[in-house]
Amino acid sequence: MKKSGYTSKTTRLFIYLLLGAVAVSSLYPILWIVLSSLSPGSTLYSASLIPDRVTFVHYKTLFLDSPFTLWYWNTLKIALMTMTLSVLLIVLGAYSFSQFRFKGRQFFLTTMLVLQIFPPFMTMIAVFLLLYQVNLLDSHLGMVLVYTGVAIPYGTWLMKGYMDGIPRSVPEAAKIDGASHFVIFARIMLPMTTPALIFISLTNFTAPWMDFILARLVLHSADKKTLALGLFDMVKDKAASEFTTFAAGSVMVAIPIALLYLYLQKYIVNGVTEGASKA
Repeated sequence: MKKSGYTSKTTRLFIYLLLGAVAVSSLYPILWIVLSSLSPGSTLYSASLIPDRVTFVHYKTLFLDSPFTLWYWNTLKIALMTMTLSVLLIVLGAYSFSQFRFKGRQFFLTTMLVLQIFPPFMTMIAVFLLLYQVNLLDSHLGMVLVYTGVAIPYGTWLMKGYMDGIPRSVPEAAKIDGASHFVIFARIMLPMTTPALIFISLTNFTAPWMDFILARLVLHSADKKTLALGLFDMVKDKAASEFTTFAAGSVMVAIPIALLYLYLQKYIVNGVTEGASKA
């Protein structure tokens, strides 16, 4: 018994040390960027992590001397449009696959499952050619359509799994009371799938918010740049690099996402675990 207790304490200590190491390795880069954005000068390298004096001049430069607000608006517009369109299509598709039995249903479900195996960057050349043919290169709409198409397979599977977990007696009772499919969908199914709905909405918002690869491929005009593109261009020229201003921009990009995840973490955990297990 003593040996078992000693082993248990040793295991717990090892787990705590491992978690502590993971936490430090995760938080250190974040702390470094935040403190660098408050440091004078234009380099991220300094003798100590804590700056000698705190300055907000880089944030002032970011908003007054660069088109950062335009980049922010472009990114916000793309992210909101992607989230709205993808969530609408996902919940409609998931409800159809969950509540109806029709010819080709299993084929479409299997196809969406297989599509999740391949990383999106494998299709970049095809996406570029397709957008070129339909005249959607260098447009925010083209990016929204691509982001939405990538989000639909995983989101539909997750939401379908969540809807499958709702007892069938619930919509059947509503049908007996004379409720239409729209009423069942809008007033019964959607409120009962709130955690999954919030998780899907948030992930479909953050994907275009943080993306660089597709934006670099599609967008070319200066007035259509997103945050990722604009901040990259800010530091790509070694002769005119403002790395501390870049750090300030990175902090401003991360703040809304961090706040959303902190505020909605309960729904996020419930949405991904319950939806995945039921799928």
